Amino acid sequence: MPIYKAPLEDVRFVLDEIVGAGKLAELPGYEDATPDLIAQVLEEGAKLCEEVLFPLNQPGDGEGCTFENGVVRTPKGFKEAYATYIEAGWQGLSCDPAYGGQGLPKLVNTMLEEFICSANLSFGMYPGLSLGAYNALSMYGSDPLKQRFLGRLVDGTWAGTMCLTEPHCGTDLGLIRTKAVPQEDGSHRITGTKIFISAGEHDLTENILHLVLARLPDAPAGTRGISLFLVPKFLPNEDGTVGPRNGVACGSIEHKMGIKASATCVMNFEDATGWLVGEPHKGMRAMFVMMNAARLAVGIQGLGVAEVSYQNAVAYARERLQGRSLKGTAHPDKPADPIIVHPDVRRNLLTARAYTEGARALGALVGYKLDVAEKHADEKTRREADEFVQLMTPIVKALFTDIGFESANIAVQVHGGHGFIWETGVEQYVRDARICQIYEGTNGIQALDLVGRKLPQDMGRLLRRFFHPVGAEIEADMEKEELAEFVLPLAKAFAKLQQATAIIAQKGLKDPEEAGAAATDYLRLFGLVALGWMWLRMVKVAQAKLAAGEGNATFLEAKIRTARFYMTKLLPQTNALFITIMAGSKPLMEMEENAF
Repeated sequence: MPIYKAPLEDVRFVLDEIVGAGKLAELPGYEDATPDLIAQVLEEGAKLCEEVLFPLNQPGDGEGCTFENGVVRTPKGFKEAYATYIEAGWQGLSCDPAYGGQGLPKLVNTMLEEFICSANLSFGMYPGLSLGAYNALSMYGSDPLKQRFLGRLVDGTWAGTMCLTEPHCGTDLGLIRTKAVPQEDGSHRITGTKIFISAGEHDLTENILHLVLARLPDAPAGTRGISLFLVPKFLPNEDGTVGPRNGVACGSIEHKMGIKASATCVMNFEDATGWLVGEPHKGMRAMFVMMNAARLAVGIQGLGVAEVSYQNAVAYARERLQGRSLKGTAHPDKPADPIIVHPDVRRNLLTARAYTEGARALGALVGYKLDVAEKHADEKTRREADEFVQLMTPIVKALFTDIGFESANIAVQVHGGHGFIWETGVEQYVRDARICQIYEGTNGIQALDLVGRKLPQDMGRLLRRFFHPVGAEIEADMEKEELAEFVLPLAKAFAKLQQATAIIAQKGLKDPEEAGAAATDYLRLFGLVALGWMWLRMVKVAQAKLAAGEGNATFLEAKIRTARFYMTKLLPQTNALFITIMAGSKPLMEMEENAF
């Protein structure tokens, strides 16, 4: 049976020492968000994940969702777990108190999301989508829509979805055909079919609010003609209770590779009543609020899977007896040594650990910047924080989900044949993690977003939010002897990133395919440097605390050793990535289509 314990010590280290979450209490509205309060909230969240959600993960995978006569039922125990979740107020953790939320920082919610995704990724889909719908509606919804619907999303009695994809189009939303016909009362009649709609239908809540992309009759072609509509499963009565069924129905659910306890639905809208969210033909602007939040959330999903995969790999490596250490017997009291003594097993474990802990630090930094971008009193500081988040969003989504899938595969590899069978539990993580690299824009799309939008935006202004602090930190630490083995590899990798950025920008202006051919390798190069930056920060804190005799010495020494592994065994990938970027587009594009 698989195991999971929330990594509270590492989260506390990252929040307090690396991100500086103590400064959150200085932001307007977050005065009560002290480090101690945040720690208490996350400890309670950890209990929920370990004791309520995690025990349902493997059984939920085995049972899956069922579909009969338009009704979707979640696996046994999910309804009760969801009731526990919303009764404790977790759904509204970071939501506006004006609508019943607790008003805690987004950073706290980010850390909780990691725990949830480690414990039960399928379960996490339901409240996660509701939070995305809340974000979009709170920013672009009219006051009447907010007053009518936000409170129900915050308390979790109603759920939310995002309905984008159609049978004939995925990423290219300019091709959507769903229609919206205006009515005299200000509402619209929505007709069309959406596919791959996560949590489109389920039995956890009394109502489901669908955010649907559709076209008005006078809509221009392409994405410039898309509007966003709120379409509830049941129309609300004047007193806010659930009223008659709307013209929304689930046609089927998908039989999937993973996340089987999360219902992925075909949704049919037939003259369904909906209300415009935001301005006509400006739906993409509103939907991107939900999509960008979802992309960050999916990155955290990858992190969550990486953490639980690593924990199970370590536990098995400590218990599984096989062979003897290459240096000789390590455990003479046992018939064989545990496989954790073997170099290749350690390579696997340290790879998962170094990626996971580095990603946690970077994800927390992005979460912190989200709060600064929303709450800081200084407009310039808010703007710069928002620009950092914009830049890092495709990196978090793509890199973290790649890490999640890689770590899940590592767990299977460490388990050997036992990892390949369902009973052990780790093969589920491979299947669950795989979707994270696909939905909310495939990782290739994230790479194109990075090189095609984020790099050239405002003459590279977004890049400065990363390049300037990293460059300054490297320069400040370069002459410190105790940091030499960490800062020098990072400096070399950072130089490669700067050089690659300049070359992609230069070539991409002349030939867009040059930028496209380099995009995926460039994103990985960028992400590895970003993790290296986090590891340099963690090493500095660990060294200072050890020198002062503070903190858990075992924990801090492990940080330094993991950083050493990252800098010497993983960060050098940047050299090969740079070479492949320099090879240009010709090796990819010279092949004739009919020769494949």
